[in-house]
Amino acid sequence: MAQHNMRLAAHHRPGGGFQNPWPSAQMHGFLDFLKWSLIERRRKPRRPDPDPASFIQAHADFVVPRADPEILTITWVGHTTFLIQIGGLNVLTDPVWSERASPVQFIGPRRWVPPAVDFDRLPPIDAVLLSHDHYDHLDAPTISRLVERYPAIGWFAPLGVEAFLRSRGAREVTESDWWDVSRIGNLHLTCVPAQHFSGRTLGKRNKTLWCGWVLRSATHSLLFAGDTALHPEFSSIATRCGPFDAAILPIGAYEPRWFMGSVHMNPEDCVNAVAQLKTGQNGKRLVMTAAHWGTFKLTDEPMDEPPARMRERWQSSGFDNKDLWVMRHGETRAIR
Repeated sequence: MAQHNMRLAAHHRPGGGFQNPWPSAQMHGFLDFLKWSLIERRRKPRRPDPDPASFIQAHADFVVPRADPEILTITWVGHTTFLIQIGGLNVLTDPVWSERASPVQFIGPRRWVPPAVDFDRLPPIDAVLLSHDHYDHLDAPTISRLVERYPAIGWFAPLGVEAFLRSRGAREVTESDWWDVSRIGNLHLTCVPAQHFSGRTLGKRNKTLWCGWVLRSATHSLLFAGDTALHPEFSSIATRCGPFDAAILPIGAYEPRWFMGSVHMNPEDCVNAVAQLKTGQNGKRLVMTAAHWGTFKLTDEPMDEPPARMRERWQSSGFDNKDLWVMRHGETRAIR
């Protein structure tokens, strides 16, 4: 592991902080954001969104208090918040139960769909996995609620996020660099590369790391890719950590492409990522679960476009339709 971390040391920025180490990962700055939001949107109005009522929620069907260790269940709460039952443990990813993805609750991106699992209905939470510190993934009020209700939670976060969690009462915090392996119970967790950025204010950009996570129990393995653009390390994730039963990949918040392409995958990128992951499957079935769409309006594509475009691209690539899970908010699916 140490040799591999040395090879990837380029994601550590000289002088402190982090960066994407790939040539294709050129970030856009604040002036580009102003060009997009103030100029381009006036020249090219956004296409209409559907009625939010068209996003029909399902009734979550996870196991209470815990699922059998030989069963893997995935429940979509919204955006990249999932309840994952694996190895007999209950795991949350990027938990956000607030009304807005914002430092304040009177302005900022508002939920189109309420959290599809009521917070008070959650089973006992054993672990929380965090991908990075943006407001739509690291939600301070939700963290405080979880800490109060389940003080023994194991928190797993990329480098630089521990102080934020501890300041809100988290006790058991594990910080990880890419390719670090940690453990809770019989569940092994590997922090894996992602292409994104971090920062909750303009002056603190990229001072903390971003990542995905691989969860491996005695019977199942799952990739939670976090919030990411397409990058060349999906093949390394496949060979080092695969094969997987399922991969949770982001499919939304991708337009305009010139601005979002370096931080978010679109469905075409997502299919390419799956193709890379399949190199480590050795013939094993891989289920892809769609995330990062239909919850917060962050970019210019219509809110219902990502799943339709994802299904079309998946089918045209010759993948089995049964292996694409575009779930309804609140839906639970299981792999036995």
